[in-house]
Amino acid sequence: MRRINFIFVLTLLASCPVQLQSQELFVEPPSRFISSFSFVMLNGGVVLVKAAVNHYPDSLNFILDTGSGGISLDSSTVEELAIPVSPSERTIKGIGGIRKVSFYNNASLKLPGLQVDSLNFHVNDYSILTSVYGIKIDGIIGYSFFSRYIVNINYDFLQINVFSKGEYSYPSSGVVLTPMFTGLPMQSLQFTDSRKFVQRFYLDTGAGLNFLLSESYINDSAVLRKKRKPPVVTQAEGVGGKMSMRLTTVKEVRVGPYRFRHVPTFLFKDEYNVTNYPYVGGLLGNDILRRFNITFNYAKQQVHILPNVHFKDVFDYAYSGLSIYFIDNRIIVDDVVSGSPAEKAGFKRDDVVVAINNNTSNNIQVYKTIMQTLGQKLRFLVIRDGMPMMLSMKPISIF
Repeated sequence: MRRINFIFVLTLLASCPVQLQSQELFVEPPSRFISSFSFVMLNGGVVLVKAAVNHYPDSLNFILDTGSGGISLDSSTVEELAIPVSPSERTIKGIGGIRKVSFYNNASLKLPGLQVDSLNFHVNDYSILTSVYGIKIDGIIGYSFFSRYIVNINYDFLQINVFSKGEYSYPSSGVVLTPMFTGLPMQSLQFTDSRKFVQRFYLDTGAGLNFLLSESYINDSAVLRKKRKPPVVTQAEGVGGKMSMRLTTVKEVRVGPYRFRHVPTFLFKDEYNVTNYPYVGGLLGNDILRRFNITFNYAKQQVHILPNVHFKDVFDYAYSGLSIYFIDNRIIVDDVVSGSPAEKAGFKRDDVVVAINNNTSNNIQVYKTIMQTLGQKLRFLVIRDGMPMMLSMKPISIF
């Protein structure tokens, strides 16, 4: 027996050169560093970058969004800069419905140290995003950018690093996810509520939330069947406009080997099937993704995640039922949910919020952060029909 094995090994070794010669592999060149630039993190972890388009000198504000299937400009920005656009028969689908869009074709996006050419920007109305963040949103950068490069988003240093396609070495720590890419990255995730569930979810850096489930998926899978406390009604915003959603928590969400417990979760009645159910059950938003330094490698269909300093940040469980927007340089109440702390406090639609707890910054992102404080009574100075008044409210937990 020993002799036969020895002869076999010799035969195998003798055959190796022949096999190697017949199995030549073409090795992709190494990825190379292209550029690095800073970003601003908005509420919910949303990434805002500065860029210019073509010869227009204005520095514009773009949201970096893996949930976008292209690249786009705001309609008011196009009008202000007199950018020539071409009508088309192409349509986009969003939470507000399906609509035809115009295009600014064969344009360039100019980022620090990087110019991206041959881009076709579609035109959409992002006024709702401007009012949500209190900053003019001029466009969204999505698949048209991500698909050309390897993009690292470092939330520790608020920095984006861009590399060419090629062989790329990820950090030894962290983990590589292998989503499916059909324009947007879709990752299989496990989450737990009444029991354990496994489903595909979009990885969406443009969504300033933690976790979202399609109501159709909820109904078919009975995810929330054993909830002790019913979800609360709230208002949310997206590219297509405002919508009513329900808000609750799920016991656990797992991203690769990493676990998050008691995760705030939006329940979305997806009338236009934007989430592509039953193929996809919803999305994982940037309030979870920001807890990792994350590298998107569309060419390899890989996403590397590495926990960062935000990994153990507490989730926002505060619920007020008050929706505010930045309009005409004022912070205005748009909606007050029935039965909510805001309604009980006496808020009315069109109230103008001047201050919260003596903070008079008129910064909607600061005010929203203050409203995420549980266990504290908040004092609001508002203007109603031209008259100042004081209102007090204590947000409750969505647990």
